[in-house]
Amino acid sequence: MSTLTPTPGQTVGPFFHFALPYAGDRELVSPGTPGAVQLHGTVYDGAGAPISDALVEIWQAAPDGAVVARAGSLCRDGATFTGFGRAPTRRDGTYSFWTLVPGPTEEGAAAFFAVTVLARGLTNRLFTRAYVPGDTSVLAADRLLASVEDDRRATLLAVEDEQGLRFDIRLQGDDETVFLQFPGH
Repeated sequence: MSTLTPTPGQTVGPFFHFALPYAGDRELVSPGTPGAVQLHGTVYDGAGAPISDALVEIWQAAPDGAVVARAGSLCRDGATFTGFGRAPTRRDGTYSFWTLVPGPTEEGAAAFFAVTVLARGLTNRLFTRAYVPGDTSVLAADRLLASVEDDRRATLLAVEDEQGLRFDIRLQGDDETVFLQFPGH
């Protein structure tokens, strides 16, 4: 008897632009909020081409490092910071969020945004982190970041630019972003 290899019944896209966006999805805070920063970047495929139909989600701690546990992420009231945002990519593959810079969630850890990416051809979402640039000794001591090979760590670091914090995501190929795997996922 031969054994058949299971294949995925469906992929996670491309339906994001009409099924998942909601009012205020990219604005964890209003752009004029004190301390507001723009987290932005481009999602690229394996050939280096921008992906126009991906969806990027972020989860983050508050600036004081507290993990936010408030309802309201899908019904923005303009005042409540929930630590969650969702942004579809534009035609040029770019995405952006207005948010606050997260603080470290524990002593000795580096501050980061938890990031997921959904895109055509994927059978499930991809998980990664966008570390906040800053103290190199704190970044070097972060347990997860320190576990990544030296030549791959840069794919997990956001960089400061004229718009705010830039975090490009490469799904495959040269400089592929390091993606995380969670048990049971």
